[in-house]
Amino acid sequence: MSTSICERIARLNDRCRHGCDRNARIVITRTCLAHLGGDGGPAREAVVQAELLAMVRAYCFQPGDGPERDFGAFTFRDQRLFFKIDYYDLDLDFGSEDPADASITRRVLTIMLAEDY
Repeated sequence: MSTSICERIARLNDRCRHGCDRNARIVITRTCLAHLGGDGGPAREAVVQAELLAMVRAYCFQPGDGPERDFGAFTFRDQRLFFKIDYYDLDLDFGSEDPADASITRRVLTIMLAEDY
């Protein structure tokens, strides 16, 4: 993949991470939410969701990270967490034919416990 295509995908992934892509979906796995939210109920889960989104938005990629900026690992409340961005068609039925083309690609950012990966 050429550098310019990787750079375009990376910029689109950054938009997704920062909540600026209306077509994107952000998902937190049920096990991650249950583990971090504990027995605090829906209000506690909402707080955890907000904190996790803030962590993903603030994530700083390092020079050795992948060029597309589609994966990150961080520690939150002593738990190792990952986030991953995948590329689908607009109906979420198949993988995107061209992740560099935002008009035909829906990004799905998943936040999960490391063991969910």
